[in-house]
Amino acid sequence: TRSAEALENKQQQRKSSNGDVLPESAGEDAFDHTYKEKEGPKPPRIIVWKNVILMTLLHIGAFYGVFVVPSASRLTLLWSVLCFLISALGVTAGAHRLWSHRSYKATLPLKIFLGVANSMAFQNDIFEWARDHRVHHKYSETDADPHNAVRGFFFAHIGWLLVRKHPDVIEKGRKLELTDLLADKVVMFQRKHYKLSVLVMCFFIPTIVPWYLWGESLWVAYFVPTLLRYTLVLNATWLVNSAAHMWGNRPYDKNINPRENKFVTFSAIGEGFHNYHHTFPYDYATSEFGCKLNLTTCFIDFMCFLGLAKDRKKVSRDLVLARIQRTGDGSYRSG
Repeated sequence: TRSAEALENKQQQRKSSNGDVLPESAGEDAFDHTYKEKEGPKPPRIIVWKNVILMTLLHIGAFYGVFVVPSASRLTLLWSVLCFLISALGVTAGAHRLWSHRSYKATLPLKIFLGVANSMAFQNDIFEWARDHRVHHKYSETDADPHNAVRGFFFAHIGWLLVRKHPDVIEKGRKLELTDLLADKVVMFQRKHYKLSVLVMCFFIPTIVPWYLWGESLWVAYFVPTLLRYTLVLNATWLVNSAAHMWGNRPYDKNINPRENKFVTFSAIGEGFHNYHHTFPYDYATSEFGCKLNLTTCFIDFMCFLGLAKDRKKVSRDLVLARIQRTGDGSYRSG
């Protein structure tokens, strides 16, 4: 309705003392309605066979790791969970909410921790991850979207990593304003030393710690807290690109594909409130429900409590309700 749209526009014109922010803060992650896909035939799909082979071997190793789990000690299983959470936070609280969307500010010690955690996740360096994610938001579900869900579940989940990028993805990525990432010393240090940091954090540390500290076999340590954990983190992240763009309700904006998906919310420690996130990409919590099913938001809040983070950007309740009234699919339930 006009009244709801007027209220939303009014809310967007100011930033309040409790952290409500202007949508302009989203910058390069705001959807570009002016983009038009090129007419004519699509470019040929070029398979990157090296990636196909590596991903196949990785998943075979992870599948074998499932059968090794009963042989792992309790400490090794707890270590695996800890490595999963650290890896996931490196993506969700780090590459995603901090560096892609700039939805809060972090001190140097927290940035270093998140940079190290991101290397443990091994999903491309922070600079490349954030660049591609901003392109994803700016050109969502078009040829310029790196993991365009319109091309199907498999492509959005893992297929986009097995083929050459669409030319529009490369072109639009080059045109983004990325000076904030280029000026970030932690981001640039990680990018410069990325291969070594991945070898140490993603493979060496998860394997060596259980073997050295409590006598776990190297075989079990390699297949459970290393390969299986790494593969689970990858797929949890990929589900945000695939499942959360296909299945679920759209209480905030029925005109976009991203959905609210509880399974993805759980597996990706808070990233499944995806209809909300694409509607309000600059909100640090990616949800209006605080820490509910959102471990990443709890982590950021705790970092603020410790004085390691600040300036969390949050959408006002009035703005959320106005948007629900204007573009929601009618499925909204508070809480």
